Amino acid sequence: MAQYSAEIDGVFVALADPTRRGVIRRLGRGPTSVGDLAREFPMTLPSFMKHVRTLESNGLIRTVKVGRVRTCVLNRDRLAVVEHWLAEQRRIWEERTDRLEHLVTDLKEQQ
Repeated sequence: MAQYSAEIDGVFVALADPTRRGVIRRLGRGPTSVGDLAREFPMTLPSFMKHVRTLESNGLIRTVKVGRVRTCVLNRDRLAVVEHWLAEQRRIWEERTDRLEHLVTDLKEQQ
């Protein structure tokens, strides 16, 4: 459970920044070069590269260098960590609301 927690923590930290979420959104349309990605954000290339490294170190993207061009590719499987966590949370809250509904129904019937 601790490894899963560290995994999900890293993904959420990476997704906490609007620039990084923008990169993920853009890469959802397909791979693109770091230079093309960077032009979409109002910051210097070194600052943008910090975001790329954060996304890469948390497994959300991978980069491939061919010649002088570094291309970013979205790792959709890594986003599944968030999807699984959200599904688990949804299940927990649905169970809680079901129990609450049963309690309220039982109380009404007792009156």
